[in-house]
Amino acid sequence: MTRKSVGYFEGTDSTLLTGLICSGFDTLPVSNGVDHHGKNVRRINSQEKYDILIGYIHKLYAPVEYDLPYQEVFRICRTYSIPLLLEVPNDLKEKAQELMPDAPDVVEFLDPSEILDRALALLA
Repeated sequence: MTRKSVGYFEGTDSTLLTGLICSGFDTLPVSNGVDHHGKNVRRINSQEKYDILIGYIHKLYAPVEYDLPYQEVFRICRTYSIPLLLEVPNDLKEKAQELMPDAPDVVEFLDPSEILDRALALLA
């Protein structure tokens, strides 16, 4: 049986990743194209994709001239129905949502304390 996979951007909490692995899921690094922390997020397609993606907002939000606008990551997640869990402290959620007002339904802004439970629910 194939285990479900979680793609994570650099800096994702190691305790969270350990919790996912101990719950029976694979964790694989994903790169935003600049940090080269794993498979480039642009290489996700219908054959090679993750069951969910997890990361911090600063891994996706960048200046206008940046090579990978967050909207492209959102498009990839929407196209392949991949939930994207963005770790944002509760007191910054509103500001984060203002920075990324066009987030599709597959994108969730969650406090770090909420991520593991939500990831496990999505992977169930």
